[in-house]
Amino acid sequence: MTDSTRRSGADEPYPYAYGGGAGYPDPPGYQPQQPVTTPSGVTVWPGDGSGSGSGGSGSGAGEDGGAFASEGAHGGGGRRRARASRPVALIAAVAAVSALVGGGAAALVTHATQKADTTISTPVVNAKSSSNSGVSAVAAAVSPSIVEVSASGTSGQSTGSGVVITSGGEIITNNHVVSSADAIKVTFSDGSKKTATVVGTDSKKDLALIKVAGASGLKAASLGDSSKVTVGDQVVAIGSPEGLTGTVTSGIVSALDRDVTVSTDQGQGQGQDGQGPGGGGQWPFEFGGGRYNGDVGSSTTTYKAIQTDASLNPGNSGGALINMSGQVIGINSAMYSAASGQNSSSAGSVGLGFSIPVNTVKSDLASLRSGGSDSNT
Repeated sequence: MTDSTRRSGADEPYPYAYGGGAGYPDPPGYQPQQPVTTPSGVTVWPGDGSGSGSGGSGSGAGEDGGAFASEGAHGGGGRRRARASRPVALIAAVAAVSALVGGGAAALVTHATQKADTTISTPVVNAKSSSNSGVSAVAAAVSPSIVEVSASGTSGQSTGSGVVITSGGEIITNNHVVSSADAIKVTFSDGSKKTATVVGTDSKKDLALIKVAGASGLKAASLGDSSKVTVGDQVVAIGSPEGLTGTVTSGIVSALDRDVTVSTDQGQGQGQDGQGPGGGGQWPFEFGGGRYNGDVGSSTTTYKAIQTDASLNPGNSGGALINMSGQVIGINSAMYSAASGQNSSSAGSVGLGFSIPVNTVKSDLASLRSGGSDSNT
């Protein structure tokens, strides 16, 4: 045995390069397969743990059972460089789970971002567009049905509001706005004016029905159901406070079934809701043991009313209290606002207004059309 004779065995050093000299194996005829990195960041090493390779054979050795194949026979026995790698099954499972998780997350994000924005809105009756809602939509839909009512007589003048209930010119207002009037003029939202006459009155409910002469094609308001009104409901009030036709305010329903006491004196109304004398141009009423806007007199009546904090001022009497669907739920009848003669810190509406429920109006319409209960007294 000479020094050139190489021993085969486990203790033989591994050659550092292919073709380095006699006795070294020739380099393989292909480039070794490179490791692959999956989209989820996992590095997968080549080989399936079988230990097979080109130019030689043998079982792989390693702590986890995976190794590169022998790169060629050398001498009497093969020498393999062992490299530990992760189990292929585990690697494949990790890659699959990563892909599924990534894809699922992307799908969830896409679904969330593409989901249509949904909002809840209440359609407004008589609105020009079904997409409109809110106070502005209610005002636009109902304002053409609200009028200013100017009444004059021997006792003075009064200015209030009214609600058109038929296309033929029937208008609901308060009795105290038109009581004892000799002439009535109605101003519409477009500025046009027409004369009207009293059809029937009911002083016990403070209601009156007037009709415009020769009217046709008027836009009638939609009458709602006041039994469905609840405390906290948002409402809109439209009327002619201080002669400002078509004024819109909003608020909520503050309370229900409030006992409001007003005068039934036919001469008491003139000048009380407009520019004449008595009460500073305000309609007197009693509520909760208190007296507001002056003396109601000896002849009175009490009715159940809807209380609202929507701003109401002299001239709003006979106007509409409207829900957010554009339906009239009440006829504004009594409100407290500090007299204009007082200082500016106390003048104006104080959020105490009352409205006659629309169901009361509907139940009284037949009587009003036949002259009203006052025609029998």
